[in-house]
Amino acid sequence: MITYIKGNITHKSPTYVVVEAGGIGYHINISLHTYALIEKLEAVKILTHQHIKEDSHTLYGFAESIERNLFRHLISVSGVGPSTAQLMLSSMTPDEMRASIIGEDVAGLKRIKGIGAKTAQRIILDLKDKLLKDGGDENLPANVPQADNTIREEALSALVALQFNRIHAQKALNKVLKAQPGIGQVETLIKLTLKELS
Repeated sequence: MITYIKGNITHKSPTYVVVEAGGIGYHINISLHTYALIEKLEAVKILTHQHIKEDSHTLYGFAESIERNLFRHLISVSGVGPSTAQLMLSSMTPDEMRASIIGEDVAGLKRIKGIGAKTAQRIILDLKDKLLKDGGDENLPANVPQADNTIREEALSALVALQFNRIHAQKALNKVLKAQPGIGQVETLIKLTLKELS
């Protein structure tokens, strides 16, 4: 089991990074929360979870242990796979996710793509007590916004990678940008668009 990878980031997007370590480039899927924390970095020590299936070995990466722990809790719930957990942690910060589960906010969890009422209830039932036992969270600040002409394209690519229809995603992006033209961070734009799409 690979527990972390330390090296230079050779490619970075809101849904995955490539980290070169020991001459090997590792493709690591990430959430928007982790992207926000490593966006300005050139080298990183990224915590990982290795998901092994018959036909694939996939790495999921996290900037902080609280998010990896939450990811592992989420994928232990029947009906929640790694892709769904990644999408959930892109839609909410780890703190927001914990608050939704502990506070039994079914409606909040249902706003995430692919999470219906039954799955939301199952997540709460399975994880509420575990998260209460875990306690003590550490918070890291999000990175400073950076104005960039490619933000819209990056956001669209990320939404398509998260299985959203390109045309629907474009319409939602346009609506968000029309309402808030000054958005300077791609992860902020994606989060607002995810709410629009839900």
